[in-house]
Amino acid sequence: MAAKSFDLIVIGAGPGGYVAAIRGAQLGLSVAIVEREHLGGICLNWGCIPTKALLRSSEVFHLMQRASEFGLKADNIGYDLEAVVKRSRKVAGQLSGGIGHLMKKNKVSVFMGAATLAGKGKVSVKSKDGEETLTAKNIVLATGARARNLPGLEADGKRVWMYKDALQPPHMPKKLLVIGSGAIGIEFASFYNTLGADTTVVEVMDRILPVEDEEISKFAKKQFENQGMKIMQKAVVKQLDRADDKVTAHIETGGKVTKHEFDTVISAVGIVGNVEDLGLEDLGVKIDRTHVVTDEYCRTGVEGLYAIGDIAGAPWLAHKASHEGVMVAELIAGQHTHPVKPESIAGCTYCHPQVASVGYTEAKAKELGFDVKVGRFPFIGNGKAIALGEPEGMIKTVFDAKTGELLGAHMVGAEVTELIQGYVVGRQLETTEEDLMNTVFPHPTLSEMMHELVLDAYGRVIHM
Repeated sequence: MAAKSFDLIVIGAGPGGYVAAIRGAQLGLSVAIVEREHLGGICLNWGCIPTKALLRSSEVFHLMQRASEFGLKADNIGYDLEAVVKRSRKVAGQLSGGIGHLMKKNKVSVFMGAATLAGKGKVSVKSKDGEETLTAKNIVLATGARARNLPGLEADGKRVWMYKDALQPPHMPKKLLVIGSGAIGIEFASFYNTLGADTTVVEVMDRILPVEDEEISKFAKKQFENQGMKIMQKAVVKQLDRADDKVTAHIETGGKVTKHEFDTVISAVGIVGNVEDLGLEDLGVKIDRTHVVTDEYCRTGVEGLYAIGDIAGAPWLAHKASHEGVMVAELIAGQHTHPVKPESIAGCTYCHPQVASVGYTEAKAKELGFDVKVGRFPFIGNGKAIALGEPEGMIKTVFDAKTGELLGAHMVGAEVTELIQGYVVGRQLETTEEDLMNTVFPHPTLSEMMHELVLDAYGRVIHM
């Protein structure tokens, strides 16, 4: 059978791949996309979207328990875990189906199967119906990543879970151990803790949420502990002894190993890139610690071959993958484009309280040699936060004292995953402290804090 020819082939239909395919099609390229499991990738089906649906349920449950604070009555409050999970899967299914519609609308040819690079400009697709060959001058790798499985801590789906198991739990944990306190670990810890699980988080680094600014990490830790979570820092799970109804974890802290019993363990210790069985080595693609090495324009060094999203390394965020997808499609179509700058990409964690940040932490800015001005503002000083019943939170900004450039913004509290975008736009537009001070923020809003802490950085704060 003759090979089918395209201008662009995208391997992987997650938030990087399907966006690259759509943008390529918009620019007049003939595009094929190959996906081995489900359109939308991990993000829509098993990551970003279904976890937010679960967390929304736990957030509403938390608010129901606080009904009397708002002058409301709610008796016999409870939840149906099966129904909570069903809603989450329905949300994921709805969005995954929407990607299929977008592919049709943009005339992108979809091939469901496993892709292998069969040579330069050649992709072999194996499906249940057999094998076929596609050719294109340009190929984009968007195969994503998967959860890291550490030896001895492997998931079994019964008592030791990965994220997929935690999204469709076989039982409600009573005593839960979460290994790893990055975004995935903390979100699951927050969800199950809110639903009543006795939750312990173990983090190998000296603080939880280790990529965040140190003050934010400390504030978040205090809030989680107030909610009953136990947090062990500078701690390592050495082994798990599994039984039918429990898991005994051997946890080392300060050189001493102690045993702790749990009925459920969630492993969230990072990710590895999906680089296997693609034929990358035969083409001479460089791979470093399971990630494809690229330049700032996502070029692999092999002519016509690009890598975007999680497979191309940190930050491992869906929105980074999507923007790289757009950039690469525009580059292939001959458009003038700009590389995606990692330090301008916001990170958001949807635990309770939420955590969000963009740019440099205070410590990183100082390490890079900046003379900094730092502003801080607490939620307790904001009228809207108090009216919402959400007075626990803080936001922090870091400015270059010489130029007024906004170097970073860091937040913990209600709805900060929405607030952070104001500073993302500010950084994109090269906003200075003067621009932010002269901007009129609406009242009463949480966003007013974003004005106040700029004033604080320059000794002009009003409401504190």
